[in-house]
Amino acid sequence: MMRVCWLVSKDGRHQPIRLAHSVCVLIGRSPETQITDRKCSRHQVQLKADYNKGYVLVKQLGINPSYVNSDGLGRDQEVKLMPGQILHVVNRHYPYTIQFEGETSEKERLPPKRPHKEISPDSSANTLNKYLKAKDSNPREQHTFNTKPKEKNQGGHTAEDSSNSMTRINSAEACVRNDFQGMWSQGLKVSMQDPKMQVYKDDTVVVIRDKYPKARFHWLVLPWESIANLRAVKRDHLTLLQHMHQVGQKLVRECLDSDTLKFRLGYHAIPSMSHVHLHVISQDFDSPCLKNKKHWNSFNTDYFLESEDVMKMVEQDGKVTVKDGMAELLKLPLVCHVCQQQQSTIPQLKDHLKKHLP
Repeated sequence: MMRVCWLVSKDGRHQPIRLAHSVCVLIGRSPETQITDRKCSRHQVQLKADYNKGYVLVKQLGINPSYVNSDGLGRDQEVKLMPGQILHVVNRHYPYTIQFEGETSEKERLPPKRPHKEISPDSSANTLNKYLKAKDSNPREQHTFNTKPKEKNQGGHTAEDSSNSMTRINSAEACVRNDFQGMWSQGLKVSMQDPKMQVYKDDTVVVIRDKYPKARFHWLVLPWESIANLRAVKRDHLTLLQHMHQVGQKLVRECLDSDTLKFRLGYHAIPSMSHVHLHVISQDFDSPCLKNKKHWNSFNTDYFLESEDVMKMVEQDGKVTVKDGMAELLKLPLVCHVCQQQQSTIPQLKDHLKKHLP
């Protein structure tokens, strides 16, 4: 019998969050938790569930205090959170509890019901499902694509969420047990193993939906092999990069909107997330997750390295050269990628982009 641990918001702000065994999960101010309090750091607390011992280790990372029951924590202090105890993420606000359950049936693998409180979810999954269109195909199987959003039940979870894939567990734990440095780094590695995020996988790569898509279609192609970033890419990885590119191209061909939308395949020069990943992104940039200048310029300046250029560098030089000063490109003015007209703000740019939508 396997166990599962859930982090449950007592005030019903969002759906319970699954805490995998021995995986560090960072909780704080984010769309996922719907916490907007500026006193709460984006990396307020680190949680690490121990399925064998039945508790969660809580480590405060933020400046302002977190609480377990009535005991305030100090920065970098680590304590045990037991079932029945209450974690207040910051300043006695945003209460959470943990629930350990045995996975003995399909019903028990579903997350516990949250308190009855109507909210307007702003999760990445809901955002993506609103914009993602795709062919009407059979459910995903290995070596097949499924770009169609999955139907959800009343708990907000798909039927695939309830399936317990031993293959996924056995092949993934070596990756997710690595020491994660930062929220985005660990988030990407965990998402690779999440069936509800996956749209394709084979023995070499996996494709997932970007949790915060910057366009109607935004996928990430990731190798199962652990490669930290482009600087770690060597000549021996050329075949892998070519396969990633081919998978990205096939994904575009399988998309019904490929006749009306343009796509680009490429890498960020200085990615915010550890582990090499190829972006496959449509050029409409029609997404509520596109919120600031950094988001825009990371895809519409030389900060975005074309996949073909990266493969050419590796083939000729045996490595990927990232020029100095790339970070400064994120501060450039907002310029439309279609007509090159400059806009003052992101809202103005997004209104302008509607003129170019098919």
